[in-house]
Amino acid sequence: MSHVFYRHLRETYPTAAKGDGVHVVDTDGKRYLDASGGAAVSCLGHSHPGVIAAIKAQLDAIPYAHTGFFTSEPAEALADLLVEKAPPGIDRVYFVSGGSEAVEAALKLARQYFLEIGEPQRKRFVARRQSYHGNTLGALAVGGNALRRAQFEPILIDADHLTPCYAYREKAAEETEEAFGQRLAAELEAYLERVGPETVIAFVAETLVGATLGAVPPVPGYFRRVREILDRHGILLVLDEVMCGMGRTGTLFASEQEGITPDLVCVAKGLGAGYQPIGATLVHGRIAAAIERGSGFFQHGHTYMAHPTACAAGLAVQRAIEDEGLLERVERMGELLERSLIERFGNHRHVGDIRGRGLFRGLELVADRATRAPFDPAAALNRRIKKAAMQAGLMCYPMGGTIDGRSGDHILIAPPFIVDESHIAELTDRLGLAVDEAIASL
Repeated sequence: MSHVFYRHLRETYPTAAKGDGVHVVDTDGKRYLDASGGAAVSCLGHSHPGVIAAIKAQLDAIPYAHTGFFTSEPAEALADLLVEKAPPGIDRVYFVSGGSEAVEAALKLARQYFLEIGEPQRKRFVARRQSYHGNTLGALAVGGNALRRAQFEPILIDADHLTPCYAYREKAAEETEEAFGQRLAAELEAYLERVGPETVIAFVAETLVGATLGAVPPVPGYFRRVREILDRHGILLVLDEVMCGMGRTGTLFASEQEGITPDLVCVAKGLGAGYQPIGATLVHGRIAAAIERGSGFFQHGHTYMAHPTACAAGLAVQRAIEDEGLLERVERMGELLERSLIERFGNHRHVGDIRGRGLFRGLELVADRATRAPFDPAAALNRRIKKAAMQAGLMCYPMGGTIDGRSGDHILIAPPFIVDESHIAELTDRLGLAVDEAIASL
């Protein structure tokens, strides 16, 4: 009997023994093609020698130093690298241990910023339905997944949620993508008029929605219109790129493709590629300057923030992405993955939508393509697909509750950046078998 408190206490799991590039190997010697990077984490695969060497070197030097006493060379170097490559205006990096911590830091920084500049009446956050921003209480509150929020609702801070930029479900048949984006922008304007824009701290959004919707990209121009509205009212834009950032969509920051600069942007998963736990909140210069001129102290902190070994891993990962030309590879392999998924699933009677960018792709499953009706949630199709895929030696990321937290099923595909043509062919073939087997079992 295991004493580990697993995610699902009625499940048993194989034991991971080692990593081998795009594969994970269990203690029985079975190999699993990692088509999801775990949870869009393992962007370099599982055995990059340069990253492992950097971690070992840092352990030999000094594994840990508390930020109340010291900075460290890896933290300084990683912050320099991220700021150099970040959207214009980003000037500081607050290192934490994961995505939820990065979002919590962003929320608190945003609130403290307005206190520092004399606008304490700003108390509201606005986000979008079916978003996911993490599982700590602040992150969960701004997240819009009804099922994940439900049992904790009484202890969450207030946050409002608007329509997601989810064209497959939310765009009217007669609407163009441009008209859909304009309608969502008008909804934001109407919301601000209703609550008073002077009461709103920030709009919080995933640049591409990951876990809860399955790699949903924004329609063209959507974020530019949002940015314009927020700027008119002095409201901050917080972008959550924990899953979609750090090269996953073909650019280091997904917001680069939208032509905007956020005020705060949260990254994690691909920052350290799973070699160490690390996340970060990147901060616009004017926010940092306001705090520096005012109290001089951000009222927040964690024991392991800017952990030297974690920062050494993150630095090595980001250098490998640059040195090995992996952003270009993400674009090239992402196009191949898209073609492969369309070839295998484009006419599948139970695949309603294929979407995403780069090596961040999603399939939405439907009982009926014509009506877009979902499968009965009681059938737990997403769990059946995961089980069938694991039996076939494939790790993918199926989820339920796509539409409203309860109904709908999708599969997220986010393989390591090092995949090649043979891996994509193998991925698509095994995924097709798993989907067909799971649906046949209903």
